Amino acid sequence: MTVLLTLLTMLAFAANSLLARAALAGAAIDPVSFTLLRLVSGAAMLAVVMLWRRGWQGLAARPGNWISALCLLGYGIGFSLAYLRLTAATGALILFAAVQASMMLLAALQGHHPRRGELLGLAIALAGFVWLMLPGLHTPDRLGAVLMAGAGAAWGGYSMRGRGGRDPVAESAGNFLRAALLCAGMAAPVLLVAAPAIHDDGAALAVLSGAVTSGLGYVLWYRVLTRLTPIASASVQLTVPVIAAFGGVIVLGEAMTQRLVLAALVILTGVGLTAIMRAR
Repeated sequence: MTVLLTLLTMLAFAANSLLARAALAGAAIDPVSFTLLRLVSGAAMLAVVMLWRRGWQGLAARPGNWISALCLLGYGIGFSLAYLRLTAATGALILFAAVQASMMLLAALQGHHPRRGELLGLAIALAGFVWLMLPGLHTPDRLGAVLMAGAGAAWGGYSMRGRGGRDPVAESAGNFLRAALLCAGMAAPVLLVAAPAIHDDGAALAVLSGAVTSGLGYVLWYRVLTRLTPIASASVQLTVPVIAAFGGVIVLGEAMTQRLVLAALVILTGVGLTAIMRAR
């Protein structure tokens, strides 16, 4: 059962990249509207889970906080804007590397000094990233890469703030709701212009990303975490960019270049070493 839940969770995380790329690359929806619908539907799904678990008292406690909500909003906006320019595989790879690097940096700033193995892993991952971004025939869009790296840093900050939380599902529900409110205020002028151009399939992909692959995906992940060792939980996340890469080729018809494959191997090796050393 644990293996099945873990597989479903990794598929959900990888599907976020595929859904965003499918909606945004086809111009079925704009990035701001996609982010807003994703946050609103994620908040709604997590609220349903909270009602099922604890009734109205769980929501009345108003879990979460505004700083974490800002991190979540920054991740969502950067993620959506980046997928206007990046393939699903490249975006997932950059996101995952940026999350690990930012979490390691924040931990160091908080006084948790990294081990040599962690620094070596980070150096390997950064070397792979630099090679991926060097000028050439298949170099990813630089602005897209910066946006996705920023999204990864925001998600890393969100993850660090959530460490040690008593009820991660409840806190996620509150943070999603706060982020949705912030996004709605920011998106109001955009929606006045963009709303007529939103296609039904674009809206459906955004809701699916928010309610299922984000909302329910996080619920599954928190359940899986109780059944995995720290090293196992760090290691299984290495499969997300790989799943996204093959999904992009099979579902979206994206190209799998040799440069991307080799860079992915280098980056994932470094990230894996860093994650495992941190878990220990």
